[in-house]
Amino acid sequence: MKSKPAQGARRNRWLGAVRHLKSVDPRMARLIERVGPCRLHPRPHRFTALVRSILSQQISSKAAESISNRLHAIAGDPFEPGRVIELGETGLRSAGLSGQKARYVLNLAAAVAAGQVPLEEIDESWDDEAVIEALTTIKGIGEWTAQMFLIFVLNRPDVLPCGDLGIRAGLRSHHGLAEIPRPSECPALAEAWRPYRTVASWYLWAGIDLKVELPPAKPPRGTKPARPKTVRKGSG
Repeated sequence: MKSKPAQGARRNRWLGAVRHLKSVDPRMARLIERVGPCRLHPRPHRFTALVRSILSQQISSKAAESISNRLHAIAGDPFEPGRVIELGETGLRSAGLSGQKARYVLNLAAAVAAGQVPLEEIDESWDDEAVIEALTTIKGIGEWTAQMFLIFVLNRPDVLPCGDLGIRAGLRSHHGLAEIPRPSECPALAEAWRPYRTVASWYLWAGIDLKVELPPAKPPRGTKPARPKTVRKGSG
């Protein structure tokens, strides 16, 4: 009997965020209607989520998924630091990781195994910047990977990953811009979505994945209109 309220709470946890986004941005409201409910929920195994984020750096989602599946086949599911360390660089590369990514994953495994980054102790008492600061002490984990942890593991509500190509492409399409905005330009374009930029980002990604097409957007004053172009999600 206790499981039903928990499931309902999880399904409804973003209702307030969705209402806000619909109220402040009619175009986002149309995107939300096309995509459906926000299905963002915490990923339970933190180390595995970070490994998968490292695998996703600078490659397509499909390629990252393929490598992840091969790595699970030899390392188990979920990933565990000790097993990853046992495999070493040679074992990791046999699953398709580049030498650099294999070393990054080993850096992460060693840091977690040694308690350098206490993944399981990160809770609501840590603000977003503290989490990013802790994770980026590990070579191979930059701001983008730390932000993916904030979004997909901790479900922090107001994260805007400005370095993610998918988000930048989504903002270009959403605002009818001629070019993909620079990372420094993204916060102003997403300002209306505060304090739920995480949920808005999820909808931008979902819209690209589902190939949702909306009527052309009117560009902000002082900008050139978008040229006809297929928008695809990048790896960030």
